[in-house]
Amino acid sequence: MADWKRITAVDDCPPQTSLEIVVDGAVIALFNVDGQLFALDGICPHQGGPLGKGQLADTTITCPWHGWQFDVCSGQNGVNPAIVQPAYEVKVEQGEIYVRVVSSE
Repeated sequence: MADWKRITAVDDCPPQTSLEIVVDGAVIALFNVDGQLFALDGICPHQGGPLGKGQLADTTITCPWHGWQFDVCSGQNGVNPAIVQPAYEVKVEQGEIYVRVVSSE
């Protein structure tokens, strides 16, 4: 089952910034690239670093712990194409940001 969950207001994530948000126990990294919003699983697969607290440059997020990089549009790792960070669908309604969360129920 999939549900849309409000995670924050658009104003809370201005262009060229990222946020870390916990929704239903899941850590979500939200990115604003020139007004376009993207969301990835916020836990780096390397050693659990917080992707939402990393450095965003263009469409690349760099994990603050060990420097692993991912394209926020696709989740693709910058070095190993076999590693893809799971992504969330994002929508905006009336200035609020929602992500589509799939539950196992």
